Amino acid sequence: MSQVASTSLATSTPAHADARGGGAPPRAGRREWLALAVLMLPVLLVSIDNTVLSFALPQISQDLGPSATQLLWIVDIYALLLAGLLVTMGTLGDRVGRRLLLLVGAAGFGLVSVYAAFATDAGQLIVARALLGVFGATLMPSTLALLRSTFLDAGQRRLAIAVWAAAFSGGSALGPVVGGWLLEHFWWGSVFLINVPVLAVLLVTAPLLLRESRGTRAGRFDLVSVALSILAMLPLVFGIKTIVHDGVTGVGIGALAVAIASGVLFVRRQLRRDEPLLDVRLFTRGVFTASVLANLLAVFALAGLVFYVSQYLQLVLGLEPMDAGLRLVPGALAAIAMGLLAVVLARHAPLYVLVPAGLLLSAAGYALATTLTSTSEATIVVVFALVGAGAGLAETLTNDAILASVPTERAGAASAISETAYELGAATGVAVLGSVLSATYRGALDLPAGLSAEQATTATETLGGAVAVAGEVPFGEAVLDAAREAFSRGVDLTSAIGAVILVGAAIVTAILLRRATRTGGRAVAGAR
Repeated sequence: MSQVASTSLATSTPAHADARGGGAPPRAGRREWLALAVLMLPVLLVSIDNTVLSFALPQISQDLGPSATQLLWIVDIYALLLAGLLVTMGTLGDRVGRRLLLLVGAAGFGLVSVYAAFATDAGQLIVARALLGVFGATLMPSTLALLRSTFLDAGQRRLAIAVWAAAFSGGSALGPVVGGWLLEHFWWGSVFLINVPVLAVLLVTAPLLLRESRGTRAGRFDLVSVALSILAMLPLVFGIKTIVHDGVTGVGIGALAVAIASGVLFVRRQLRRDEPLLDVRLFTRGVFTASVLANLLAVFALAGLVFYVSQYLQLVLGLEPMDAGLRLVPGALAAIAMGLLAVVLARHAPLYVLVPAGLLLSAAGYALATTLTSTSEATIVVVFALVGAGAGLAETLTNDAILASVPTERAGAASAISETAYELGAATGVAVLGSVLSATYRGALDLPAGLSAEQATTATETLGGAVAVAGEVPFGEAVLDAAREAFSRGVDLTSAIGAVILVGAAIVTAILLRRATRTGGRAVAGAR
């Protein structure tokens, strides 16, 4: 085990730890494994919520009649607040108690889910989605930090994190399937109501199975740092989304400038304080920094692929939403299987080999995706399986390394950084790869004559817009052929760029982790 891992385990002092005078940490029993099952519940919900809403947007548009701007906020406000508050909530959990924060967040998430399901106008739904983001930010850092304090044995902790990561990957891929099934049988509010019974089980079982855990050196809560962290994260995600949607505008650039300035001020303030909101010195740990980077890029690959493959399946190949979602299930299973296999692989190979290998698996999936326009539908299943397997391997090992490389009292903060990397990876994956796809689509689209200026603009913006326009004109098949050809070219180029990014990330991650291993002992996940 690495030196940093040994140090962090030695400082663990949860209520159930026994004094062994420097011996091996206690192994988890039945109660701890049941606690893991409880901790998986909010993980599944938050990950499903990340993808399930997109399938309900047509019904929401018909029932609530939102404007284009309101519809954008219904989608975006959840991720904006979730990403912006993760660091704050993770550090808050270190201070007030991670189980307490989890229970408060679960209760709030359940109540707001009911409010969202029965919203009567777009404004109410935007408010509900914003509150879901706030309470969602309390759930994820709490689950990972509680997992760290529950499983003290390194091998058991790695397996528990693999199960946790599998729940996250599985939930993300199940979102389209669950959403498709619910919308075939119920109204759009059902995609929110599914949260309620699951959270009710969590609220009953968590006090019985989860032991409270908090940092041992919690100081005064720094509201200025909280404000700066929010001003760094919210404008960052907002700026990325704005530039993707509207191009390079003053609003998008201004948001990014605010984010960068606030981030610099935040870091400087943390370095000056004895009890910082977030210990940015964690990034001086090589394993920690490299693992956060790899975590972000693994999710970057998965989220970016889901963004355009889901459109390809539905709008190019003509599959129904649920059928399209089912095509992604093998990828989810591959992510789960590889995450669990990582526990075994970590006994035989070091972190600096396994994590880059995961990124290279995803790169291979993207390389194969460059052939989608000339291959069969089955190729998509293989593509998503490769990317999912790579993400499952990299995420499991990096989450374990992130937690093992910090003291227990900073587990909430480290967990929050890990989850923030996840959200930023998802946002930037869609932003970067989505912008490449959109630009290529617009440049390659050659529409037939006869469309009005408004119809041509609509068809040029998105493939979905082109499909809608095709239903309005007698030569709709020609519009569809042109749009699908342009989108397919965009998929090829976007996939090639994604593959290059992932290969570069694998090389950089291997160098950073190898260097950290040489200077700090053997890699955490590679300990045997």
